Amino acid sequence: MSTESRQPVASATRTTMRAASVERFGGPEVVHVAEVPRPEAGPGELLVRVRASTVSIADHRLRSRSVPRGLGLLVAPVIGVFRPRMPVLGMEASGVVESAGPGVTRFAPGDEVIVMRGARVGCHAEFVIVDADGDVAPKPANLSFEEAAAIVFGGHTAMRYLDGVTIRPGSRVLVNGASGAVGSAAVQLAAARGAHVTAVTSGRNAELVRSLGASEVVDYTREDFAAGGRSDDTRYDVIVECVGNAPFGRVAHLLRPGGALLLVIADLPGMLAAGMQARRSGFVVDHRGGPMGHEGMARLAAHAESGVLRPVIDRTFDLDEIVEAHRYVDTGRKRGSVVLRIG
Repeated sequence: MSTESRQPVASATRTTMRAASVERFGGPEVVHVAEVPRPEAGPGELLVRVRASTVSIADHRLRSRSVPRGLGLLVAPVIGVFRPRMPVLGMEASGVVESAGPGVTRFAPGDEVIVMRGARVGCHAEFVIVDADGDVAPKPANLSFEEAAAIVFGGHTAMRYLDGVTIRPGSRVLVNGASGAVGSAAVQLAAARGAHVTAVTSGRNAELVRSLGASEVVDYTREDFAAGGRSDDTRYDVIVECVGNAPFGRVAHLLRPGGALLLVIADLPGMLAAGMQARRSGFVVDHRGGPMGHEGMARLAAHAESGVLRPVIDRTFDLDEIVEAHRYVDTGRKRGSVVLRIG
């Protein structure tokens, strides 16, 4: 535990905090730093002083209300119709426990932690509340706060999907969108299990994904990865779809018997058809992933400490540069994570 994180906090009596706020849907310019009410830990909760978060594709979607086809009405009650229901974005964070509510025994003030709030967001702020028995774990000791934040969104998502399938030494795994936050984590985790990983990405990212464990790289700007599948060595046990352009109908012929298609990103038709496609084909078609909880978060941290999962950071911005961070994510060219320093 660092001495710095144990020092008294001068702002202990503050009732507000700085946060990146989104009060209307739109481009990066709708995000601004504002003073908002500071939360307090209730029973079973932790108040975490955020040190770092990331600006992810999920934040882009929530800010711009740009969601996969058919999901607009379904997600409206969650993200809002005319204006955002949750003005402070940010799905994950690394930071220091500021205070613990009644009944909390797993953590104490000063503990360094990683946090995943997911769709509840709120991590682009100086403080955030998290369930002490939820998706929170001690921060990997070998990582800085910025590095720790960079593993959470991608690592958490990749683990939720990969934990639902069997990957053995020699398994063939294809990751579409291999250089993004989720894709880069999926490459590392699958390679660590002994898989032969084929990474689909642009040519400029080939060296990166090979360094993460990919055995083979398909440059989508030059080759259509879905045109293969004519022989066993060009088919896969698992396909991890992180882009949104590889639905079942396009890639089913690439799967070996009993294989799995993990739809990290899918539109409504793809989600509705998943169950029927799985029953008819004998493949696993998963668009949900599994739960994590504090045990999963602890495994995520252990993967980082052992070197199985290492952070991939494209750029780092300060909270006051939040518009520039969103603008960069909007280009669709980020590699790994775009980190946001807070506090």
